[in-house]
Amino acid sequence: MSYLYYHNPKCSKSRQGLELLEKNGINYEIKEYLKEPITQKEIKELSKQLNLKPLDFIRKKEQIYKDLDLGNKNLTMDQWCKIIAENPKLLERPILTNGKKAIIGRPTKSLLELL
Repeated sequence: MSYLYYHNPKCSKSRQGLELLEKNGINYEIKEYLKEPITQKEIKELSKQLNLKPLDFIRKKEQIYKDLDLGNKNLTMDQWCKIIAENPKLLERPILTNGKKAIIGRPTKSLLELL
């Protein structure tokens, strides 16, 4: 089975997740979502795979979250997907998906649940 790993190399948890995948011999591709655009469609698909609303897999401590006053807005799925696509720093990381199910690697060992 092949996996896609949404990765931010500046994030220690994301780097730890890669080490865990390597240690377990997992075949995966990396998507550096801050360099490679993440689409609204991808975010909607991740929402389904994670079984979470987009609001539940964004980083609420990011400055952009505060700047956009997202905590005080009642947005639709499409609106959240657009905001995350335009501000990928908001996406929680790391995320591992097998195309059917996804998991957030916090704590890192939770990635093993998908394997």
